[in-house]
Order: sequence, then structure tokens, then C-alpha cells
Amino acid sequence: MALSPAGHVTTPVLDIGYEHAGERDAPPVILLHGFPYDVRAFDDVSTALADRGAHVLAPYLRGFGPTRFRDRTTVRSGQQAALAQDLLDFMDALDIEGAVLAGYDWGGRAACITAALHPERVRGLVTVDGYNVQDLAHAGEPTDPEWERTYWYQYYFHSERGRLGLERNRDALCELLWRTWSPTWAGANAAFPASTASLHNPDFVDVVVHSYRHRFGLAEGDPRYQELEDLIAHEPPISVPTVVLESGDDGVGGPSAAEDRDCFTGPYTHRLLPGVGHNVPQEAPGAFTEAVASLLPPR
Repeated sequence: MALSPAGHVTTPVLDIGYEHAGERDAPPVILLHGFPYDVRAFDDVSTALADRGAHVLAPYLRGFGPTRFRDRTTVRSGQQAALAQDLLDFMDALDIEGAVLAGYDWGGRAACITAALHPERVRGLVTVDGYNVQDLAHAGEPTDPEWERTYWYQYYFHSERGRLGLERNRDALCELLWRTWSPTWAGANAAFPASTASLHNPDFVDVVVHSYRHRFGLAEGDPRYQELEDLIAHEPPISVPTVVLESGDDGVGGPSAAEDRDCFTGPYTHRLLPGVGHNVPQEAPGAFTEAVASLLPPR
């Protein structure tokens, strides 16, 4: 039972396109993709979870696929608070009181923030690479040079040259990121074309560029999310049952997810995935599925 388009839901800011699998009255699981990916990352995972009795929902993030802004004057923000609010708005629009959340990269960030600030809405969390929340107050602090060199794309997007590069060469640039972030995944080149259309959303470039500028203090956020950003700045702990998946061969440098252990105060499991890169659900669908299934209620 693979993902199939379910249409869209209207929220205060967006018309969010999403796909789903499984029976609608089953326990909900929301799968959240990252940049520069889309819901195709969850095709294998969704089938397996639907077979295990879950109702799987996979929304397209703002700036991706069929998701659209409702107002042309709305800031095309990619800041973390916007992504988290979009997730809450998506759940509200579908009358989902609580769900298991599972995500990576941008989607994992939205899931972590929602779990931290609204634990009553989250029955369990699967997060790739730990406490995936930006510490904006210390964004200007340099880190290990070996990690810094893998962030070249972020610094590239800080410039207008980078904006133009993403606009004019988005397929080639994003395919390069897929390959370099998942250096051991032989299927990256073959899988990429299925997600290409999602990167041609009319707001994709603006949202992406804003995301990578805002997190470094180079762009103002959308004022509607400032209160939420202030709450995130306190780095609230995550108390819901959590499975942390750590990529063993991620092409994006950074500290081990195990170092975030103190950020989780509830039931906690950490699993290292050797030989797996940045796009965990598509590279290791079995491991991702098992992590999510471990948080579902018994059938």
C-alpha cells in the first residue's frame, strides 16, 4: 500500500499537499522530509507501516511539491519556527489530536520542536541525528574545520551568486547534494529524478535561501513566528518516547547524535546505522520502519 496523493489541506498560511497510505481510522504517523528531498523518501517506509496498521501521512514542506502559500505577500520563510508551526497547523486541519512523528533534516527539525513544545500532541518521535533544533544564539561560532567544509552549500546560499546558482542549476546542484551527503548509497542517482518535480515549486528558491540565511542571522524571520522562536531558544527538552537514528556515513559533518542524550528526558533509544548516509528513510527503509513501528500501539 504505497503512498498516494490525498489532495491538500488549508491552514492559515498554506495549502499543504500531502500523500497517505493505510486506513484512515488507524493510528496516525506523520513522516516529514528534508531538503532537498520530498515525500518519495518514504515510499518503502509508508508501505511497511501501513501493513503494520498505521495511517501514514506525508506532507510536502513549504516550498516543495504541490504545497503553496495562500497569500503572495507572505514572507517565504524557511525558518525552523515556520516549519514547526506548519506541522501543527497540518495536524489541526486534519483533526489529528496526536501522532507519531518521524523525520530527518528540515522535517526532523519540525518534529523535534513540536515534540518539545507540544508533547501532548506527539505519541512518539523518530529523529535522525538527535536533537535537531538550531541554536540561533550561537550560530556564528565556528566548529570543526572538517565539518565546516561540508557546509559549503549553506555559505553559497548566503550570496546572491548562490541564489542564482540554485535558481538556474537546481537539479544539478541538488543531485550533487544527494550524492555527496549519501556517499555510500549507490541508488542516489537513480532515485533523484522521482523527486525533481518537487524542487520546481515556485517558492522553493526563496524558502531555501531564507532558511540558510536566517539560521546564521543574515535574514530577519517572519514576525508571526517570533514568539515561537523565543520558546525554541530556551532549548526545551523532549519528553516523549524517542528513537534517535544516527547516520554512520553522513556526508554532512557534525557531532554524534549521542551527544544530545541530555536533551531527551523520556524513554530513549539510540541506534547507529553504519554505511547509511543523510537520507535515512530512503537508504535504510527497514531501519526507519522498525524505529517508527516500535512507537506504535500494539495491534
